[in-house]
Amino acid sequence: MAATEDAKTLIEIAVARFIEDVPALAPLKLIFAVELRGRGDVQMYRVELGGKDVAPLVTKGIGEDARVRVQMPRSFFNVMAKEAHLADWREAFTYGQAKAAGVQEILKLIVHVVEKQEERTRTRRARGSG
Repeated sequence: MAATEDAKTLIEIAVARFIEDVPALAPLKLIFAVELRGRGDVQMYRVELGGKDVAPLVTKGIGEDARVRVQMPRSFFNVMAKEAHLADWREAFTYGQAKAAGVQEILKLIVHVVEKQEERTRTRRARGSG
């Protein structure tokens, strides 16, 4: 993939990878905003998740109807979009490289589903190694 890849494409890749890691989130219908901070500017995108079997719709601009807002540096996001898995995203949010704000019930739901997925993954690994 080219180094000059546009943010819209990277957001699509990141969302697809995240849903692949946490398939229980696939049916989620949600509009969220992504703010990528770069050298002196902020790129804003609106991302609409339409549910299972519907590709995310990413458009440039302010997502005024967004229920959740995700912020991070553009350079950090460029790497995360192509390489990160669930544990990497968890670490990014835990240590503040990425931030999420919005409707608390939705944020709690996402955290809960992610924790359940991590639990299933740990259980599978423990069984597989025994």
